[in-house]
Amino acid sequence: MTDVSPKIYKSLKDVLLDKNLITQDQLNEINLRQLKSGETEEEIIKSLRLVDETNFVKCKADFLRVPFVDLETIGFSPEALTLVPESVAQKYLIVPYRLDPKTKSLFVTMVNPLDLETIEFLEKKTNLKINASISTEKQISSFIREKYIREKNITSEVTKALDERKDEEKELVENREKVAAEAPVAKIVSTILEYAVKSRASDVHIEPQEDNVRIRYRIDGILQEKYILPRNVHEAVVSRIKILSSLKIDEKRVPQDGRFFFSADGNDVDLRVSTLPTTYGEKVVMRLLQKAHKVPTLQELGLRGLALKNLMNAIQRPHGIIIVCGPTGSGKTTTLYSVLDIVSTSKVNVVTIEDPVEYQMKGVNQVQVNVQAGLTFASALRSFLRQDPNIIMVGEIRDQETADLAVNAALTGHLVFSTLHTNDASGVPPRLLDMGVEPFLLVSSLNCVVGQRVLRKVCPECVGQTDITPDNEKELRETLGAIYDTVNDKYVKDGKKMMLPKIVGCEKCNHTGYLGRIAIYEVMPITEKIGKLVVEKASDKTIQKLAMEEGMLTMKQDGYVKVLEGITTLEEVIRVAQY
Repeated sequence: MTDVSPKIYKSLKDVLLDKNLITQDQLNEINLRQLKSGETEEEIIKSLRLVDETNFVKCKADFLRVPFVDLETIGFSPEALTLVPESVAQKYLIVPYRLDPKTKSLFVTMVNPLDLETIEFLEKKTNLKINASISTEKQISSFIREKYIREKNITSEVTKALDERKDEEKELVENREKVAAEAPVAKIVSTILEYAVKSRASDVHIEPQEDNVRIRYRIDGILQEKYILPRNVHEAVVSRIKILSSLKIDEKRVPQDGRFFFSADGNDVDLRVSTLPTTYGEKVVMRLLQKAHKVPTLQELGLRGLALKNLMNAIQRPHGIIIVCGPTGSGKTTTLYSVLDIVSTSKVNVVTIEDPVEYQMKGVNQVQVNVQAGLTFASALRSFLRQDPNIIMVGEIRDQETADLAVNAALTGHLVFSTLHTNDASGVPPRLLDMGVEPFLLVSSLNCVVGQRVLRKVCPECVGQTDITPDNEKELRETLGAIYDTVNDKYVKDGKKMMLPKIVGCEKCNHTGYLGRIAIYEVMPITEKIGKLVVEKASDKTIQKLAMEEGMLTMKQDGYVKVLEGITTLEEVIRVAQY
């Protein structure tokens, strides 16, 4: 049986050496200085600035054999925050971040988790068992400043809501609506939504757990835990959201969908609400859609060079199909909106069928799918042809009927835009053929295919730079080929050294190191040679190889070019484009 017990270190410097954060020479220098000056090893390591604060504290946690808590990534419990006054937190640099009512434990993180006097003081003050961990002083100070000052609203309202829940539990179902609309719960929901707007979140997840309720936000495509609420307030919060969304508050057995409007900091937001019954109660997901959202240009989305030129050539043709492909959440609809913003003028009739309509566009006739009423992509597309359209957008091609109708519309003189779920651009023709579209009809109608992914951009306020390692250089050269040398030559010509972006983190980017998103693209025009391969039912790999020979950059290549330009990181490109 393998021994999985944590490694025991004799000193802090041994941990740093073991984790390759210092060299043997630096270790010898620390030992020599200790003998000469009598300073502690911690004082010497800090004064020499051998490692950054986060790595130093992580190593200290290993040495002291206590947990390390990253306050930038964990959610916090407003209920726990009320148990330690702000003055105490500031004086002793303590953060109470979680409460476990079952074990009567309060989880705190400190700069010095071995401060037994402070831990004993907290145990007497709270009548709870204290579970101590360690965090960086910077994170703790930032947490105290942000949570005690900025989050007082939700903290106080959670406390009030807990008191009022005791009375609410005695109420009958018909009185739940009144209780759910009362001030504390309403303010909890408002605070959750205000943070979502402030943090540029696209979705809010309210997830009941066994002992608590987890609130997570999808920011720049990544879910981040923010709040941990007491289990007792879950039903009231869900009821409040259901009332706002005009849903049935006493129906908990089946999923429900609704929507409502919310205003925060002068921003009007349209929220699409979805509830789902789970083991521990109803989960709620809210999608935020900015009403005043400006449609970005293709250049702002990340298209440029030959890819942009090929797409612009395709949309300027009077008829044909242009398909944008990628997985859910890859920005396909946003790209189509940007294209529609270019082609939609007073001289053309533009109609769309979407599921759902995410943004309302001036001058565009937008229709939302309603399956219960018999309004599907196929039935709407059939009706569109009697509406004298010039340009048609079909939210997604899901079946053979929709695919055949889109092809026929393109062949009869209409410009058709749609999306498809494939990994890359070269996979679209084979997928349409699999749906039953005739090869010669597909080649005659398909103008261009766009593959895309969305990744996070580095924060311009705090981004650092790091040298390109041999492994990184090998990966970049193998993927980019001659493009790598071209970009490097440009740096040399400008008298600069090519570097890679390094994630740091600041308050503006919520200490993630990333701020905003950008897309990576591959644009494949259906040329005569590619059309011939489609007719021959060639594989997607064969089609991609020919497209690259004709000048197409793959999404991964486009991503790596953006890395060399300092827009994003290698890790981000690999995360979204490695398949």
